[in-house]
Amino acid sequence: IAYLHTRVSTGYLLILFFSTAMLVVSRRLFVIWLLVILGSSHNACDDSWEEIQSKRTIRAENEVEANKVVNNYRFGFRKWKSHVTERPFEDRSEVVKELYSELNVIKPHSGHLITCGNVAYVFLFGWWVSLVYFLVSILMLITITGVPYGKLCWKLSCYFLWPFGKSIHEVLFGSGFSKRLGCCSYCECNIDGVDDNSPVLLPSPTEHRLSTYMWLLLGYPPLVVIHSLACFFSWILVFTIPVSKMNARTMAVILLLPPEDVSVSSCSQRKHQGYETRALLCCYHAVNWYYYKYTVDGINVFAVNLLPLVIVAIVIGYIDRENHYASSDVKFAIATGSIIPLSYYIGMGIASISAQSNFAVGAVVNATFGSITELTFYITALIRGHHAANPCLQEIVKAALTGTLLGCILFIPGICMIIGGLRHSEQRFNSRSTGVSSALLFISVGGVFAPTLFSKAYGNLVCEACTNSTGGNSTSNSSGPFVCHNCHYDLNNGTLFHSHVEPLVYTVSTLLPVAYIIGLIFTLKTHSHIYNIHVEEGQVRVHPSNDNLPHHYLFVYVHTVTGHHGAVVHWSRWRSLVILIMATVLTSACADLVTEHIQPILNQPSISQYFIGVTVLAMVPEIPEIVNGIQFALQNNISLSLEVGGCIAVQVCMLQIPILVLFNAFYDVGFVLLFSDLHLWASIFSVIVVNYIFMDGKSDYFQGTALVVVYLILLALYFFAPSPAGC
Repeated sequence: IAYLHTRVSTGYLLILFFSTAMLVVSRRLFVIWLLVILGSSHNACDDSWEEIQSKRTIRAENEVEANKVVNNYRFGFRKWKSHVTERPFEDRSEVVKELYSELNVIKPHSGHLITCGNVAYVFLFGWWVSLVYFLVSILMLITITGVPYGKLCWKLSCYFLWPFGKSIHEVLFGSGFSKRLGCCSYCECNIDGVDDNSPVLLPSPTEHRLSTYMWLLLGYPPLVVIHSLACFFSWILVFTIPVSKMNARTMAVILLLPPEDVSVSSCSQRKHQGYETRALLCCYHAVNWYYYKYTVDGINVFAVNLLPLVIVAIVIGYIDRENHYASSDVKFAIATGSIIPLSYYIGMGIASISAQSNFAVGAVVNATFGSITELTFYITALIRGHHAANPCLQEIVKAALTGTLLGCILFIPGICMIIGGLRHSEQRFNSRSTGVSSALLFISVGGVFAPTLFSKAYGNLVCEACTNSTGGNSTSNSSGPFVCHNCHYDLNNGTLFHSHVEPLVYTVSTLLPVAYIIGLIFTLKTHSHIYNIHVEEGQVRVHPSNDNLPHHYLFVYVHTVTGHHGAVVHWSRWRSLVILIMATVLTSACADLVTEHIQPILNQPSISQYFIGVTVLAMVPEIPEIVNGIQFALQNNISLSLEVGGCIAVQVCMLQIPILVLFNAFYDVGFVLLFSDLHLWASIFSVIVVNYIFMDGKSDYFQGTALVVVYLILLALYFFAPSPAGC
């Protein structure tokens, strides 16, 4: 009875799924037909629907960036936000110029110096840096020969306790080539301890050498340590990078000058001096909240700061095998976090190569390295589970695949719609191009889960234990309903799996990449006008498609601005390739550590193993793409934000899963393309919901909230779901 009931329920669900899919497709066709009729009534051209776009303008600064923009719109390329070329400093905004400005220029300042950030500096850095300078000054004064350096340390002790509104200068004594470089017309310096008419007394060479040796031996080393610590911690905090610059410049320049050439000055009063000075250090604020935009060699500062996690993960993971210094939980967390910066570097390398090469080279690089992070983890987990005879790791891989699919379909578009909608009220996107991705999602999900549906239709339902309401077993004659536990479809007994399911899996794994290639040809060659990306010389401009159409129907053309032909790329092609290879190797090592130390996490009785797979293991590698999508949405480019998740979801189904099936065919690790019911219906439901949301070509924060809420509901299902059988 249970078998027949399941068979009938599966049939009803299949009918419901295909009926809903046909409803969605028919509604989309009706909308397209209606708009075509309206366009023809206004004498629009034949391509009017393909060229109806959202109200947005994309600017390409140079030919390399224009090529990257075009590649971003091509199906199959993951969307990468960061610039692959160095932007001219003079073209940056004043806020960004302030981030990259050096601290050796005295600027006018009209605001208050007593701010929350400056007060926080005193408690975080100022008091202990000043205390060390005070102790070093006492030490140098005791040595007698180091008295000049002791006086310098005393002045610097007062300076670093509250450096704001003060400046440090190098005094240039009587040089013929000396000239005023640092002080400007509106800020004159008070040089402490030096009189205008007093002669300059230079020490004798012998005394100067002894003082310098004593300084380099006793005074300079502890100050280097203290400045290095302050520099490191202030850089890690990101928003206190000015403090890091101040400590680095002091350690590298100021402390290596003769003490008589260094003076602390104040800009509060104006005095004329009889000698030339050069500004070395001047800081007004310890904190700048815009440093989240700061980049190092094209990579965001947060990704740069996470890069040491890779070294830490590898060192403690492969040296401390016995967990003497760190537990498995700590190693798992560090190894998982180290995947984030490696994903950034892999994405930047792919974007750099594709922007500097033709499409064929870019497509090969993207296909090779685009999914390398996820595939490395999946293959490593399958191999380790096969060697340890642990079937749980295979279920974790399936949960991670499903979690990536759900996150890219629901969470990434949803969070981008919310953030973009809060800033721009309503955003429009090209529903035709999104419809192509939606159709491919239907094909992908239908193909991936076809073997699962087939096995449920023809498999034998087996239950381990069945009891009736009175407590008897299935063989007793007691009346009452039966309750069965641990029911599953048995495919290994008999010829169903080897004769029917396995050939179906190989057939689907062959057809999905073919559909992927057809999608590439459709969007890149035969119907490339859908995306309306035209790179020509001239300024960026937006043309109305037809005077008779509504004002929000616009042709959007992307043109390169010809003023920056000599663009300087952050990474050359060869450097990008080397970084890609190194990041891939490091990703393999970190993925191996994640799978090695994941078992204690899986053994937690309060957390479902499904939940760990669909959240941590699925979404951590996609954090760079989530950040990119949010930045696109903030710039009112919601089309790219939506395509970020769509491209990843399609790649998971049409590339990653067929690669895993092909790998299992050559090296049998027991990977079977059969998913649990929860994975099956969650994925199908997500695709239907997201297609319904995308039909009107408009987005706001309410639609984004709906997608995120659906995603959270599915996560709740996984959280309370029991762990897979046998785990």
